[in-house]
Amino acid sequence: MTLTPDTADLLARARTWLAEDPDPDTRAELADLLASAEGPAEEQQCAAWSELAERFAGTLQFGTAGLRGEMGAGPMRMNRAVVIRAAAGLAAYVGKRTPGGLVVIGYDARHKSHDFARDTAAVVTAAGLRAALLPGPLPTPVLAYAVRQLDAAAGVMVTASHNPPRDNGYKVYLGGELEGAQIVPPHDAGIAAEIDAVASLADVPLAADGWEVLTADAVLDPYLSRAAGLVVPGGPRDLSVVYTPMHGVGRDTFLAAFERAGFPAPGIVAAQADPDPDFPTVGFPNPEEPGAMDLAFEAAAALGPDIVIANDPDADRLAVAVPDAGTASGWRMLRGDEVGALLAAHIVNKPAVNKPAVDKPAADRATADPAAGTFATTIVSSSLLSRIAAAAGIGYAETLTGFKWISRAPGLRYGYEEALGYCVDPDAVRDKDGISAALLLAELAAGLKAAGRTLGDLLDELALGHGLHATDQLAVRVADLRLIADAMARLREQPPTALAGLRVDSADDLEQGSADLPPTDGLRYRLSGAGVDSARVVVRPSGTEPKLKCYLEVVVPVGSADALAGARTTAAGLLAALKRDLSAAAGI
Repeated sequence: MTLTPDTADLLARARTWLAEDPDPDTRAELADLLASAEGPAEEQQCAAWSELAERFAGTLQFGTAGLRGEMGAGPMRMNRAVVIRAAAGLAAYVGKRTPGGLVVIGYDARHKSHDFARDTAAVVTAAGLRAALLPGPLPTPVLAYAVRQLDAAAGVMVTASHNPPRDNGYKVYLGGELEGAQIVPPHDAGIAAEIDAVASLADVPLAADGWEVLTADAVLDPYLSRAAGLVVPGGPRDLSVVYTPMHGVGRDTFLAAFERAGFPAPGIVAAQADPDPDFPTVGFPNPEEPGAMDLAFEAAAALGPDIVIANDPDADRLAVAVPDAGTASGWRMLRGDEVGALLAAHIVNKPAVNKPAVDKPAADRATADPAAGTFATTIVSSSLLSRIAAAAGIGYAETLTGFKWISRAPGLRYGYEEALGYCVDPDAVRDKDGISAALLLAELAAGLKAAGRTLGDLLDELALGHGLHATDQLAVRVADLRLIADAMARLREQPPTALAGLRVDSADDLEQGSADLPPTDGLRYRLSGAGVDSARVVVRPSGTEPKLKCYLEVVVPVGSADALAGARTTAAGLLAALKRDLSAAAGI
């Protein structure tokens, strides 16, 4: 192949990267690509040059989600060289805010997670900060807890959560006045600027040792005590559960938490019990994905539990399924909004408990008054939480999507997002926590069972009291991100005036921001019409996947228990029509 100035530059950049890469695996991968690019086989040449161009098209950008992407060699992939640069930028930023401060580092069981965590500890230590690694692969909420428990200046969790097996990620929390929450602007930009200032990997010193490896007694044991302490002592515990950790790191922590709280040991989905970075039984290790819960439902058919519970691979999300004879599996997955409403109703009604103290409590922790504090959710989650909060005299707040925003609601007492994330103890874990949320859900289900009722019965009661809040989502995955930009532009230029026979009363361009919300790329429509109390549509590009996501809600009044079935039929029809009309309006 004859080199042009562009291909010569690409080749030079790839060779420079290869010379600096500290990982023999990615060095070998990049060397093979270079050999193919310069080899005699034309077809292999073309494929290799295309791959090199993609991997060196820029750098993986550090933002409010930290880093997340496919693993491999090159600056557009997750690898040790990218992580070392990120750790150097983070250490520089934290060092200016908190000289000599502590950085706690956790990691899951994905490929390279331990290497990325160890490299971070080496960089942080060499930069003059203190570093502490968690004692092994552990759930993300344990790391979030440790940041607050140990009064750390920052925390790093190496995880790609529920992304495909080929991915990994790097999530950052800040301590101090930010109280162990995930980063938001301007901190993401500040860290990114420090990363950009790293000229060469050779400029980043790495310590050979000097960091601490925390013991389970120092962090895991107090986390478990705190989580189990959320449950009222002596309450009902008769509840059978089938549980899957989805090949992730949740199993041991989940089982230990249930044992401490006094619940019977759950039945485990054996094929998904052990951490496995290849996630062999699921194409996409997310409980929301079609087929991901099939093995759990097979186990439930054999064991006959009261409920099925799943965590995602880093155990910060919680999925719940209930018996339903009308489905092929005999089980129905509850939507995140349904679990969010159930937990809210439970928190409103449960008596106060004496939880083990966090060593460094939040400055704005909620008071002992059961009506104090704020319930918070996102603009794409169900509005039912607002009605539950209003009925209980509790404050309510709506935020942008993501727990980095929910966690900042003043006086936060409980927060959730429809994507299976629940924060039930913000004084201890200022992030979503699939372990502690599972304990409260189990407490609720056991209490209902003791009274001869079910989670479904409670959902019916909420519909009778507040109207049937039915939600759904239209998500379109694309190979070309320009299709998403085109759809958003089309909706901005020609906003719909009606959807599903409902009138569009307002169309808010969230990119403009407001007094309550920072600017974000999104559109919100509020609708009204016969047969509904209200309806809402939010359209936004996904922040972590190549998807356009549309969040739908219709609120149908329910006059009596006999009217519930009809209300559900009405809601289902409206949601289907909203999907149809919105797809047409967006051209997707």
